[in-house]
Amino acid sequence: MADHGRARIGVSGWRYKGWRGDFYPTGLVQRRELEFIASHMNSAEINGSFYSLLRPSTYAGFRTQTPDDFVLAVKGGRYITHIKRLAGADAALANFLASGVLALGPKLGPLLWQLPPTLAYDEERLVSFFALLPGTTAEAGALAARHDEKLGADRVHLSVDVDRPLRHALEVRHPSFCTDRTVRLLREHGVALVLADSPHKWPLLEQDTAEFRYLRLHGHPDLYASGYSAAELDFWADKVQSWVSAGQDTYVYFDNDIRGRAPYDAVALLERVGGQNA
Repeated sequence: MADHGRARIGVSGWRYKGWRGDFYPTGLVQRRELEFIASHMNSAEINGSFYSLLRPSTYAGFRTQTPDDFVLAVKGGRYITHIKRLAGADAALANFLASGVLALGPKLGPLLWQLPPTLAYDEERLVSFFALLPGTTAEAGALAARHDEKLGADRVHLSVDVDRPLRHALEVRHPSFCTDRTVRLLREHGVALVLADSPHKWPLLEQDTAEFRYLRLHGHPDLYASGYSAAELDFWADKVQSWVSAGQDTYVYFDNDIRGRAPYDAVALLERVGGQNA
């Protein structure tokens, strides 16, 4: 573990109509919204990848629209987490990885796997899924090469520029995960347990299970809507700084987008932990 980690702070998604003319200046064209985000934060979470397979050209565009030191976490597809419910997901995972994720190159951050609230702890299911997850980009490329015919030739990106470690984070939403066995299992596989602030909606689990931390802030007290007060931001800044000081890279994404608070909160938190070079 490094002597000092990095804080990566941003928003979960950035294409929100309500941000236009508010956080985004009036007249800013949609194709430049990520560029604008990247001028105020040092990371973002791609969430369009949750709803459908994006294209390699889309990921390549994200890479070119952001500065060299910017990092993009990628939310895993709901077909894997919510439809397949992690079971028999070999082909689906290969398709997801082949769809262009690797086109992010050095800007590829952790892959986030968000489970549905109806999916209870199932150790056999989890172990089988974790065994599929690639630990490096080279392994991801090898798995991506096993994609099926659902992806046309123009929808596939398999090349890896440099072999890098690949991180995974798990966000759980069923109370059956609130046990020591969850922590033990994730530690065994090096998967980070997401600390999710979701006002009494889903479990609030703060456990160190990997070499990095992953924090998602969904709004408080109104889920996906409320902004965070100065005192609340101070609270989260203290946590982030403690993790970073302990040598853990820390990824923080605000998901309280409904009233447009997410980007303002991200900027405010980043300022508290030392700015874009944190």
